[in-house]
Amino acid sequence: MTRTANRGRLTVTWLVAAAALALAGPAGPARAADGAAPPPMTDGFGLTQAGPTVGGPTDFTLTVTTPEVAGKHHIKIILPSGYYADPGRRYPVLYFLHGSPDDPAQQNYPALRASDSMITVIPDGGARGWYANWLDQKTRLGAQNWENFHLKQVIPFIDANLRTVATRKARAVAGVSMGGFGALHYAQVRPDLFSQTASLSGDIDLSARSMDLRLAVVASVTDALGAVCGSSSGVCDPANSPYQPGVDSDALFGSPYPVFNADRRWNEVDPAAHMDKLAGVGVSVYVGNGGGSPVDPEFWLEGAAGHVKDSMDKLGMPYHYVDYGDGSGWGAQCNGGHNAGCWEQDLRDLIPRLERAFAS
Repeated sequence: MTRTANRGRLTVTWLVAAAALALAGPAGPARAADGAAPPPMTDGFGLTQAGPTVGGPTDFTLTVTTPEVAGKHHIKIILPSGYYADPGRRYPVLYFLHGSPDDPAQQNYPALRASDSMITVIPDGGARGWYANWLDQKTRLGAQNWENFHLKQVIPFIDANLRTVATRKARAVAGVSMGGFGALHYAQVRPDLFSQTASLSGDIDLSARSMDLRLAVVASVTDALGAVCGSSSGVCDPANSPYQPGVDSDALFGSPYPVFNADRRWNEVDPAAHMDKLAGVGVSVYVGNGGGSPVDPEFWLEGAAGHVKDSMDKLGMPYHYVDYGDGSGWGAQCNGGHNAGCWEQDLRDLIPRLERAFAS
């Protein structure tokens, strides 16, 4: 079922801040116009570059630090091939959020490089940051304000340093798995920033009715997954778990257990329960069924996506919903599972639709 609704609104504060930063120093976005190297980026909005930019003129990665999240973090940027040929042209932006425990460097989908009409930005979301400001900021992980990092720092930083169209209408957020949750969550808490959002196999129902998904999130926080998927080879290797060190189960959103409303913060961030906040935002949801195997996460995510669809139907909302089941007819590399082969095909469907929405 496909319906679309777009509504543009100018983010005045960011436009003024972006213009001020661009004019403040010699490394503004107009300086690197020959395409021989990535454009120079000026620190600002709480971000400090912590090393050289790596990559070519249209596909490069920054390393930054921020008081909002402990450690160093990568921001991968993909520019349209014609970015340097027309210095007067500005572009809409897709913010693409990776899954767990991936990072920006692993987001190598060909579909993300296919567009000549938009910029793609892939910020670090951590192995299990869950695109949220954690309730407990005093764990061994240090500061974990991922939402602040992305919405209050990365977006204005990109608008200040690149030739973006810095308006709501020209900005989208999409993501896979953990990033699918992040995409709907960000669009729900800041619908003034995004005109389009998309979940690709996302954890988009964190209510008690999808307790399996809620506990999967808890497992990533506590490192309970270490004995199961501590190795990319599939061999149990807890010593190399990407979810170390484990922290308390309540660190992210408080108690996950639905007893005496103890899980109220989980319900507050549950995308499925708050689809009304996306009125006027174009919503896309993609999911498979894992070939019917409960071992594949997609088997469980299909139910979550169905809950979101039911919510939108009750609200009479427009949306684009694709359940490709076992992958038959949805790209040669898609088997319906929780994997890059299906997500590549999702992106091949999504990106042209975003281009049309931006151009309308």
